[in-house]
Amino acid sequence: MGNKFLDGIALTIAIIGAVNWGLIGLFRFDLVAFIFGDMSWLSRIVYVIVGLCGLYLLTFYMKLGDGADS
Repeated sequence: MGNKFLDGIALTIAIIGAVNWGLIGLFRFDLVAFIFGDMSWLSRIVYVIVGLCGLYLLTFYMKLGDGADS
């Protein structure tokens, strides 16, 4: 359950971040700022977590070259 659970959580958080960026691009509506406040400490934590998940998901590129089907 170890890595698959972490991969799923990171992917879910990154998708939420992508949806937020889509809302910003299309409607100039920042959902994180709307929920947690404009650059409050809580919204900054959410942005950092989304960024860390994105960096973690970069490791998926290394898994693409493994050639092993699970």
